[in-house]
Amino acid sequence: MIPARTDGPVPADDPTREPAPADDALIQARGLTKRFGAHVAVDGVDVSVRRGEVFGFLGPNGAGKTTTMRMIACVSPQSGGELRVLGMNPVSDGPAIRARLGVVPQDDNLDSELTVWDNLLIYGRYFGLPVAVIRERAAELLTFARLDDRRDSRVDPLSGGMKRRLTIARALINRPELLLLDEPTTGLDPQARHLLWERLYRLKREGVTQVLTTHYMDEAEQLCDRLVIMDEGRIVAEGSPRQLIERHSTREVVELRFATPEQQDAAVPRLDGAGERVEPVADRVLVYTQHGDDTVARVNADGIVPDSVLVRRGSLEDVFLRLTGRSLDE
Repeated sequence: MIPARTDGPVPADDPTREPAPADDALIQARGLTKRFGAHVAVDGVDVSVRRGEVFGFLGPNGAGKTTTMRMIACVSPQSGGELRVLGMNPVSDGPAIRARLGVVPQDDNLDSELTVWDNLLIYGRYFGLPVAVIRERAAELLTFARLDDRRDSRVDPLSGGMKRRLTIARALINRPELLLLDEPTTGLDPQARHLLWERLYRLKREGVTQVLTTHYMDEAEQLCDRLVIMDEGRIVAEGSPRQLIERHSTREVVELRFATPEQQDAAVPRLDGAGERVEPVADRVLVYTQHGDDTVARVNADGIVPDSVLVRRGSLEDVFLRLTGRSLDE
């Protein structure tokens, strides 16, 4: 059994569902703002996270995702607006809130000189738990994280995926009501990412409310019931992955690649009207359409001859790039 609270999961991805009442929301933010001098990192954000759901923050670098998470985690004070976490005010109730949170930071902060087992035991002591309780939960968490065989290993030589699973296991030692994960799989290879997704999905089935930031669109589609896309400190879209794709993209996308840039430039004007939207990018032309095969047939009938053609479903990445742009902001 996973040592986590099980208050009962909330049905996800229901477009007819009414907004959660206040007593069903573990996080309520209204006009949440964070300033660093003259710089506004988070600009009037409204967020409500329901009990039992997985909620995501997406956005490019500098969008304000991690800053928002730090305010929710009660480690960075807000500059303005209202914020309630677990029904409490972070300004006056920070220690009480933190005692009921599990936090997985962007960078692992494990004690690399200690063993896997000792990392769990020592962290449990921070919450004032009896040693017998910590040992019982630590054993369960090692099984959950698939680290039983590494119990007595030092942390330093562990793989990145093992360290990440240990960090998540450690965050669950106090049986948190709310688990905050800041880019939980960044830097992991695909096998480690998928194993971690399976662990997080198992927590979701157990009713653990999760809030995560991520740069991976497929991760957000796999894990999140609802999410917001942030850009320059503001929320530019909110909904389930399915709802966002329906609102801001099309059911299918046709990718046309041409042999030379000159051929692509010549084809773009002739593709006008081939779909709901035509977007030339550096190495291909994207045609957003409800019916990819019909669009391909029209392209062929018009005598346009691309080097290759790919028909795929619309994705959250299409939404993300349309709303935040394709330029790289450092």
